[in-house]
Amino acid sequence: MYDGFYNLNQKPFQLSSDPDFFFQSSVHRRALAYMQYGLTQGEGFVLVTGSPGTGKTMLVKSLIKNLNKDKLLIGVMVTSQVGPEDTLRLIASTFGFQYLHNDKASLLASFEKFIVEKAREGRRLLLIVDEAQNLPKQSLEELRMLTNLDVNGVPIFQVFLIGQPELKRTIYAADMEQLKQRIVSTYHLEPLDLEETREYILFRLQTAGWKGAPEFHAGIFVDIHEFSGGIPRRINTLCDRLLLYGYLEELSVLDSDAVEKVVSEVKEEMLLETVDTSDNKAFTPVNYSSAEAGTIEERLARLENQVIQLHDNACKEKALLRKAILIQLDMDSIYDDVGK
Repeated sequence: MYDGFYNLNQKPFQLSSDPDFFFQSSVHRRALAYMQYGLTQGEGFVLVTGSPGTGKTMLVKSLIKNLNKDKLLIGVMVTSQVGPEDTLRLIASTFGFQYLHNDKASLLASFEKFIVEKAREGRRLLLIVDEAQNLPKQSLEELRMLTNLDVNGVPIFQVFLIGQPELKRTIYAADMEQLKQRIVSTYHLEPLDLEETREYILFRLQTAGWKGAPEFHAGIFVDIHEFSGGIPRRINTLCDRLLLYGYLEELSVLDSDAVEKVVSEVKEEMLLETVDTSDNKAFTPVNYSSAEAGTIEERLARLENQVIQLHDNACKEKALLRKAILIQLDMDSIYDDVGK
């Protein structure tokens, strides 16, 4: 697809979290610093929050990449709505320790035995809970109790909670005082500003082997930042579509007009996805006998509504057609990759 057309080594704006594409913006550098400070404390909780798409998972992968695995046993757990005992089972699955029975007492005994074994090996446990806003309060309390475990007075189990802003509201509620007192470091990820949005886009392009083709007109960074709000995932989605548009139109320069067209298509698709099917009625041909009835003003009003309906249907069909083309291109790319 467009990566070959523009002589790129790979797709620069893929949505998967590849640490090689980690852009150390001011907010992400600071978040890493807070996480690393928390690690030096070796106990309690580190809390990192951010709106969807701000780069929390990328941040976690970049942190893990540079940690000393000989000293730390790291487990990453993606949560859903699970109760306290299911949380214990998820921890067992994450770290891979065995337990004989399903009851809570057996789970806790097995976990204590496991951390003692790791302490003898000179390792402590770091549990990173992604999407932690999904955990009920009782499960968060269970994690708090586990952080109290130690070996010969030395803390051996630490938890990083990574989640959306509602996680912070949960933890700072009046009935969560004990957990709040166990937090050693906290940080909230903000979106990128305009200048860092530009630097982010150029960094990802250069990481993918970009040599200046296509050329990015200077004015488009303002347009991209305005549409994305500085959210990295939204930037990736828009820029990926922009490069695809450039490939389909065989453009060597991407400018504000190209961004405007892609944004218009994205908005049309979003509109199509939110329209209730009950309101998405097929166009009904003009009934000339009824259209000719009434006053001139009434007839003109009916005809105007018919024209508007025709235009709306044409726009929807255009968006669906382009989406079908995009899906087909993606499928062709997958088949090409499988065939290599």
